[in-house]
Amino acid sequence: MIIISARRDFLAANAGRRAPTPGFLLLVRDRLDADPQMRAGFTVTKKIGNSVVRNRLKRRLRALVRQVLPEAGITGADHVLIGRDAALIASAIGSDGAVPQSFAASMEEAVQLANTKAHAGDAVLMSPACASFDQFRDYEVRGDSFREIVAGLTAR
Repeated sequence: MIIISARRDFLAANAGRRAPTPGFLLLVRDRLDADPQMRAGFTVTKKIGNSVVRNRLKRRLRALVRQVLPEAGITGADHVLIGRDAALIASAIGSDGAVPQSFAASMEEAVQLANTKAHAGDAVLMSPACASFDQFRDYEVRGDSFREIVAGLTAR
C-alpha cells in the first residue's frame, strides 16, 4: 500500500465517493490509470486538538487501513480517511449518563431521533460533532435541509 502525501491527491479524492462514519469520513476515488495499487491518505483537522491528539487519531486510522484495506479496498483507487472528532466530544461529555446522547449519521436521522426521544417541554440540542462538509455544501444548505425535514414531521 502506498501512502498519499501530495495535496493535489487529497483534493482529487474529494471528488470521489463519500462514506461518512462517526469516527472518520472515507473518500474513495478511482484514479483511472493503469496502476492497480491501492493508495491511502490520512488527515485530521486542527479543530480536533493539538498535535498529540491528531497524531494519535492518525495512528488509529493507519492501523484500521492496514487491517481492512487489503481485503475491502478498491484496486487502483485512492482511499482518504478524514478524522472526525465525534468520539472525542462524546468522551468529553462523559458516559456516566448525566447528559443523554444520541448519534446520527445524517440530518434526517438526527431529527427523527429527537422527535422520537423528546417529550413535551424538553430542550433538544442538535449539534454537529464536527463540520458537516461531507453532507452539506455550507451552513445555509444544512439549515434549509433541517427546515425541510422538520416541516415534513409537522405535516404528518
